[in-house]
Amino acid sequence: MSGLPHVGGELGAQIAYQLASLGFLKPVENHHTLDSSEEDCSPAISPLTSWLHLTDRCNLRCDYCYLPHVREDMSPETGRAAIDATFRSALANGFKQVKFKYAGGESLLRFPLIVELHQYAQALADQHGFGLEGVVLSNGTLLTPVMIETLKSLGLRLMISLDGLGAYHDAHRPYAGGRGSFADVAEAIDVALANGLVPNISVTISSRTAEGLPDVMAWILERELPFSLNFYRENDLSASHEDMQLNEEKIISGMLAAFKVIENNLPRRPFLGGIIDRANMSVSHTHTCGVGQNYLVFDQHGQIAKCQMHIRKPVTDVHTADPLAVIRADQIGIQNISVEEKEGCKTCEWKYWCAGGCPLTTYRATGRYDVKSPNCNIYKALFPEALRLEGLRLLKYQDDPEVVQKIVV
Repeated sequence: MSGLPHVGGELGAQIAYQLASLGFLKPVENHHTLDSSEEDCSPAISPLTSWLHLTDRCNLRCDYCYLPHVREDMSPETGRAAIDATFRSALANGFKQVKFKYAGGESLLRFPLIVELHQYAQALADQHGFGLEGVVLSNGTLLTPVMIETLKSLGLRLMISLDGLGAYHDAHRPYAGGRGSFADVAEAIDVALANGLVPNISVTISSRTAEGLPDVMAWILERELPFSLNFYRENDLSASHEDMQLNEEKIISGMLAAFKVIENNLPRRPFLGGIIDRANMSVSHTHTCGVGQNYLVFDQHGQIAKCQMHIRKPVTDVHTADPLAVIRADQIGIQNISVEEKEGCKTCEWKYWCAGGCPLTTYRATGRYDVKSPNCNIYKALFPEALRLEGLRLLKYQDDPEVVQKIVV
């Protein structure tokens, strides 16, 4: 059982026995076992990730957005300073990989800046022998074939938000004038695919849209797109939309219906890393995300926050020699503590896959960071079904070595 150190007791035994009986687990000698003392944000295995807030402007007015949409942009000088600061912290803290998320607002409003900054980052990565990853976070409405070719040439990935089909998407993500954006987003995704760029689809789920989740899931799977399913997170600007708050029954029902769609069209790509909100069932971990660990958020002025949802609460700025050290030392803002320190999580058999949920969501609901997520019941209802889906996926593709890889214990 040493290869499954974070799956508790009877559950771990059942999973291991079933996987071994199917031939997916094979004993080997002298293997390395990850234990809970090893940091899941270790520089040896994780990149230092920076969120670059290129603009506060956006052509949409999503009901769950946490930004006021002032007409402010990041300058090229500030962008390069943010990249410099990221590499300084990467060097100071032993990272070998860096990752940049080009975001907003709507990032494609600043597409020339994306190109300039990523080329600058690539030059620094080459200079220091670092691995470099970049992703553009977009609503998709401004995407063009020329942009797609540029993204491909730079090795940049693209993530597009799609929260449902038709009225379900539009209920979350209308244009500033009130018109729905679904048709334009769907067209952008198909244009990207037609031009050889496979976008990752980010689906935000609220009680307002949960009923439409099965249909958008079928649409995504039909196009063989990678995806992540994320729960709505209330913030000060969205709190008035009470119908979006997570109703356990509605969310569980919508998710299980979507799981049934997945079961009937199992994808080749693994999905456990993003199928249930911030839980990552593909690898054991003690922290929900990289906040306070290996994550920097640069606003348009070069100030640095711990989380993009706290972008108006900076901790330091681009002029600091090692901004990550300041972020890690901060005890005032958001605290992303280990799941091993959270009440209600310490003895849970799912703790190393769930890690206790988004700390901001928990704090908003409870006023504490050291307790389990208010979405705990939702997670526990869905985790077994997600594992069952992965088992079915492994069985379907068990003879395809490009899909099923050996797991050693």
